[in-house]
Amino acid sequence: MDSSVCKALEYPKIVSLLADKAGSVMAKEIALNLTPTAEREEVEKRLQETAEALEVLIAAATVPLGGIRDIRAAMKRAEIGAMLEPQEMLAIGSTLYAARRIKNFFAEYNKPLSVLEETAAAITILRNLENIIENTITEQGQVRDDASVELARLRREIRTAQSRVKEKIEHILHSGEYQKYFQDALVTVRGDRYVIPIKQEYRHQFPGIVHDQSASGSTVFIEPMAVVQLNNDMKQAMAAEKNEIERILTLVSAQIAAMVEAIRRNCTALAQLDFAFAKARLSLEMGAEKPIVNQKGHVRLIGARHPLIPKEVVVPIDVHLGKEFTTLLITGPNTGGKTVSLKTVGLFSLMIQAGLFIPAKATSEMPLFQNIFADIGDEQSIEQSLSTFSGHMTNLVRILRQVTAHDLVLIDEIGSGTDPGEGAALAMAILEYLHNLGTRTIATTHYSELKTFAYSRQGIENASVEFNIETLRPTYRLLIGVPGSSNAFNISLRLGLSQPIISRAKELLDEEHAEFEAVLAALDAKQREYAKRSAEIQVLEREVTSLREVLTREKEQLETKRRDILAKAQEQAGTLIRQARRDAEGVITELKAQFSVNSEKERQTAISGARKKLQQGMSALYSDDDQADMEDENIPQPDDLEAGMLVYVTTLKQKGTVLAVGRDEVTVQLGIMKINVPLVNCRLISEAPQPRKVLARREVNVTKVQQISREIDIRGTTVMEAEELLNKYIDDAILAGLAEVRIIHGKGTGALRKGIRNYLTEHPHIKDIRFGDMNEGGDGVTVAQLL
Repeated sequence: MDSSVCKALEYPKIVSLLADKAGSVMAKEIALNLTPTAEREEVEKRLQETAEALEVLIAAATVPLGGIRDIRAAMKRAEIGAMLEPQEMLAIGSTLYAARRIKNFFAEYNKPLSVLEETAAAITILRNLENIIENTITEQGQVRDDASVELARLRREIRTAQSRVKEKIEHILHSGEYQKYFQDALVTVRGDRYVIPIKQEYRHQFPGIVHDQSASGSTVFIEPMAVVQLNNDMKQAMAAEKNEIERILTLVSAQIAAMVEAIRRNCTALAQLDFAFAKARLSLEMGAEKPIVNQKGHVRLIGARHPLIPKEVVVPIDVHLGKEFTTLLITGPNTGGKTVSLKTVGLFSLMIQAGLFIPAKATSEMPLFQNIFADIGDEQSIEQSLSTFSGHMTNLVRILRQVTAHDLVLIDEIGSGTDPGEGAALAMAILEYLHNLGTRTIATTHYSELKTFAYSRQGIENASVEFNIETLRPTYRLLIGVPGSSNAFNISLRLGLSQPIISRAKELLDEEHAEFEAVLAALDAKQREYAKRSAEIQVLEREVTSLREVLTREKEQLETKRRDILAKAQEQAGTLIRQARRDAEGVITELKAQFSVNSEKERQTAISGARKKLQQGMSALYSDDDQADMEDENIPQPDDLEAGMLVYVTTLKQKGTVLAVGRDEVTVQLGIMKINVPLVNCRLISEAPQPRKVLARREVNVTKVQQISREIDIRGTTVMEAEELLNKYIDDAILAGLAEVRIIHGKGTGALRKGIRNYLTEHPHIKDIRFGDMNEGGDGVTVAQLL
């Protein structure tokens, strides 16, 4: 695209806004050098990249793009074998870390991103090199003490020497022999050597080497002879330290140089990703949408807002071109928005072909133009001795020599700057030529002759910017199909021009022109009426759409409720079955105990009791409604209850034995638990509690209980088998006093995990469950807290 056209349409301001959204120097450079293209595949790829970045930006809390540094100069130096400075290595390490984070981010993103993933795939994770830099350079850009064994030894030696020097000098400073010699009783450094400030008159009395003196000459800085050798040792260690640091930096620089091509590819990919998200951030700020790119040459902008006009004042416009007509002629008063409409279409074309979204509705369409030509603004040039008309005409001549049917031409105030009659004739000839060529053309004008010309030519359409006569202000709305009136008489009258002058002007006005203006006024009135009715229809359409959406949502809610009821019923049935199974297992356990220690008669009694318990448990499988009826009929009062009675707890759906009765609540024994239950949640049970058989005392293997593992592996079992294993394991864990256990069920298809979590949720001894942390096995492990 011609750079002068881009400047006339204010495209550089858009790329400047885009560059501000980029975080890295390289991405800012890509933004500032962004040029539109007419290649369809490239445009579609650019737009898709923006769409994917916007999707990620909205979906993800943060996109890890921090830490990208401009390391291109350091890469060049490393490539030629130069030793890199610690700060340069730190910048390289930061960039490698940023590359690894963004690579992992896209690897974990769970939606397909064709363009961004392709860019991220070019990143190579150089973890070894990153570790080398991290283990060599501190965050402050200094070589670490432990970068090598020798460096660590030398720095210890330097610290030891410094300590000795300071101790010696402190001893001298506190010596009574030299007190009167000191200007200040402090230690300072000159040339990496520790010195003492001595008064000028005592310089010969104090033994040592003079290294410096103050500006006034009253103080000299003397290195005491007692520390000269110590300072020499320290300087020697410092020189060795410097050599060791250079050796380390040279080795690391060589390792960086070996990976320079991979690092460059990473930098390119990071810059492109940063640039993509800059486009997404600009789209969010503008409220921009992805347009439809068509191949038919149709322009259809709906609710288009010029991106450089503040949101609170910009007026959206609708523009269409290329279907019923290929030339649009916009008329209307000055400052009415004609030029803004012209620039909006041109700027949107440039933005789309640069891969940027446009601030218009998503249903907007734009074609790809091979070239965009614009003649906008005052082309007068004193240096070239060109008038306004000459400047415009020179530009138009250049355009007409290059233009094709695949281009867009924008002309502001066509034919202006010369005799109105001749200017109008030239304008009509130019527009006719462009129309016959098939070029998409938008032009603005004040000439009434051009309005008539547009009416009489097929494929050329009038348009106008609306003007409110009452307020003498433009509304900036673009009305296609209606030519604009100059409204010169009305405006002049409202501004105070006397009526006689207005009347005389009307008499002098050409009769044909007056009739034409009257026709325009009538058309404008009809357009207003049509717009009013159209707005009413749109309101009705929105109401119908809203009602349809409400009905659809209600239907979906009913369907969801139906599914939830079925699922809940199935879940409750499963819970009852599991509870019955657990009761049966408890009965079997008791029977085993009876058979092992009791007489035949006691065994029969135990069998009868077990059978009754099973029958009671199975009754819950048949009718919850019957149980609910029983519950409603047996709501107790405090006087109705006493210790030892059986009650049914409705909230827990379990039977228990009353231990104590209060005013509003009772204490109930449920298995091994004692809980306080409100009276309203209790129901009387008519049958008396069955006396428990006193079993022979059995010895509990305490050692075995204490040695129980804090985790159980049930991978490879069915849900039923796993429940049986867990039932005994949880009992043992409670006896062992464990507060928390880990159940390893693996990931697999998820069936075992789901069944086990349902079982644990219903278990009376489980307080809470959660998936394991990353260091505990993730969602392949469930952690259960025991009561």
